[in-house]
Amino acid sequence: MTRASKTTATILLTFCVLWSLPGAAWSQQGPPPEAQEQLSDPEVSVVLEGRQRSRFRLAMPALQVEGGLGPQVRSAAEQLEETLRTDLDRSGVFDVQGPMQLSVLTLTGSDDRDFELYRSLRNELLLRALVRQDQGRLILEGRVYDLASGKVVLGKRYRGDPAIARRIAHTFADEIILYFSGRQGLALTSIAFASDRSSFKEVYLMDSDGANQRPITAHKSISMSPEWNPNGRELAYVSYYSGSPSIYLVDLTSGRKTPVITTGSLNISPSFSPDGKQMAFARSIGNGNAEIFICNRDGSNLQQLTHSSGIDTNPAWSPNKREIAFTSSRTGSPQIYIMDAEGANLRRVTFEGNYNDGAAWSPDGTRIVYASRRTGSFDVAVADVVTLESRLLTNGGGSNETPSFSPDGHKILFTQKRTTRNGTTTQIFVMDATGGNRQQLTTQGNNSAPVWSGFKN
Repeated sequence: MTRASKTTATILLTFCVLWSLPGAAWSQQGPPPEAQEQLSDPEVSVVLEGRQRSRFRLAMPALQVEGGLGPQVRSAAEQLEETLRTDLDRSGVFDVQGPMQLSVLTLTGSDDRDFELYRSLRNELLLRALVRQDQGRLILEGRVYDLASGKVVLGKRYRGDPAIARRIAHTFADEIILYFSGRQGLALTSIAFASDRSSFKEVYLMDSDGANQRPITAHKSISMSPEWNPNGRELAYVSYYSGSPSIYLVDLTSGRKTPVITTGSLNISPSFSPDGKQMAFARSIGNGNAEIFICNRDGSNLQQLTHSSGIDTNPAWSPNKREIAFTSSRTGSPQIYIMDAEGANLRRVTFEGNYNDGAAWSPDGTRIVYASRRTGSFDVAVADVVTLESRLLTNGGGSNETPSFSPDGHKILFTQKRTTRNGTTTQIFVMDATGGNRQQLTTQGNNSAPVWSGFKN
């Protein structure tokens, strides 16, 4: 993306383990010089027990400050601290105790005693972070301690312009999450979505926590249904800019928009293949019926995959590239089907509900998430593509639609349309893949069709 590309050269991420950090703000009882070797000591071990492992309990007191900070750096430091704490808390890996919860402790300045106090609140880990300023640059130095042994298990130093404080925080958070969970964090990922907040429906991006929402298109028309190229550098989307709905590509670095499929009366719901070389989409043919097509990324080599009397739409390429899920009304009510990427071996995968639509694959290819109408409104459902067992993840509160998985498979985005005193509003939410911990990400205008980027390379 534009912001990311500009900051790559600006931020210096020195991913090194810190054993001797300068400044009186740090305890004088830091690890000895040979501590790097002691990381392999059996005393300092992190046991990962898969789904049976509860969250790590992490104490995160307020950032410490070394020396004076100018107004810009101080503001950036506050933003960094809030972002880092939020990223860790939202990760599903940690239960974070911040300054408010830790205020009941009377710290002494002695690590032996203070670590015991942190443990008294059932914490297992301690994150200490120091911020200082050097020639207008913000420097973050962080250590994670194992409170049982009192030893540092992870240390990092970051240096960058104050304007990228959030990116520094996201980077550190993802490093911590990776170390303790063995999986990549979501803090540096992005979410594409459609919004009408500018009086026109345009494509927007936001950070994974809902911050930094900004427009990507400015067609002053209807632009919707964004879809990430797996390379993370471009989006496909549908726009009425040329009159009828057509498929465009936008390069996120340059902002350049390129038409891909513009002929015909209807071209909608693009989906990239996992290698980014092809797209599947729905297209209206001569009789006005929508069918599933595929083409190369540039629109060449157009091929029709489905031939039914029903409406076929919303294709979604599987992670292994061998299958495509899509919605079809060929048996009457709209249901989810899966076919081979060549159009053969068709099978129906949803049977509960009178309207099922908008399938999105889990990253491991074992599940699909979709919108299912089983009573009066839509709810988010998930189905196993082998056993076909399905269950609802939401239960009312509005019409819950257009779900999609995070790249780690642990979160699901969706939109909720509900009626308020001021009328009808559609907003984007995120929840755990089990349906819990629901949080609203958008508030301005009406927002829809959220889709998560892949991990940053």
